[in-house]
Amino acid sequence: MLAIFNLQSLLTILLLSICTCTYLRQLVPSIIDRNKVGPLGTFWKLARIGERKSPYVSFCCFAMAFSILFWT
Repeated sequence: MLAIFNLQSLLTILLLSICTCTYLRQLVPSIIDRNKVGPLGTFWKLARIGERKSPYVSFCCFAMAFSILFWT
């Protein structure tokens, strides 16, 4: 089953993408910052979401971990 058809898998992929892009931007900002437009600009946007909404993203990561460990 593809992740697009399963809501929990889609949200997991989205949260992991946000966290990964934010982490990569902190380590090597030139990789993410040089592609602000176009299809690769999506990674820059995900990194910005991770930086600006970090308390909400971390809460969603804890909720996702809780739901995967205890609910599924």
